[in-house]
Amino acid sequence: MTEQGWLQRWKMVMGKLCLVEDAAHEQRLLQSLCSAQRPTVLGFVNAHAMNLVAGNADYCHALAAADVLLRDGAGMAVLLRRLGLAPGLNMNGTDLIPKLLTGFEGRNVAFWGTQDPFLTEAARRCEAEFGLQVVSRHHGFADTDTYLGLAERHRPGLIVLGMGMPKQEQLAARLAVLDYPCLIVCGGAILDFLGGKVARAPRWVRRMNAEWVFRLLREPKRLFKRYVLGNPLFLLRARFYARSPMHRR
Repeated sequence: MTEQGWLQRWKMVMGKLCLVEDAAHEQRLLQSLCSAQRPTVLGFVNAHAMNLVAGNADYCHALAAADVLLRDGAGMAVLLRRLGLAPGLNMNGTDLIPKLLTGFEGRNVAFWGTQDPFLTEAARRCEAEFGLQVVSRHHGFADTDTYLGLAERHRPGLIVLGMGMPKQEQLAARLAVLDYPCLIVCGGAILDFLGGKVARAPRWVRRMNAEWVFRLLREPKRLFKRYVLGNPLFLLRARFYARSPMHRR
């Protein structure tokens, strides 16, 4: 990986980032996403995603192919401020996706990701709370053709991918060629949250932008590399990127 290479990839992703200014802007975005007239991919960019972008060109192109990319997390706010930009609202998927679900009441949706019993519980809960029709649910470990076949068979208006990075973004890029209008959401751990596998941090922890600490304490082995090693690496890269002339070209 050349220095020039990862800087160019960061620039590509940063150029696609949609910064949401306030609650009114968020509401307009939600309305637009819920009434998509073509296959539309929604993705989220956090520090972990940017670390993956730095080392994986294929993932970078899949992520940047999304129609809407939102800023997720305090790390990205740090980067944006270093670039002299206002970071806007923190548009993390765990908070935003339930708001999206309310806009799909009575419509067909698909949940692809995690595994049972959490997947079934996520579907049951969302049918009860949001009035969704979950017409397709599948664990997150199948091949791409399996999901393409499910999309063609069920034609859901909303597809929530809960497979984690980089698989969900790469699958979303393939689903973007579907021949009917739908919203494809790269949801990370959202199905685990909805299905009760993973608990949310208390609100006061979230207000401090410290939910990652809460998650690390609950899953130290799985998340050690992402947070303990990844966060300092991201901040180092952010400092280097902000000082580079690359982002101004």
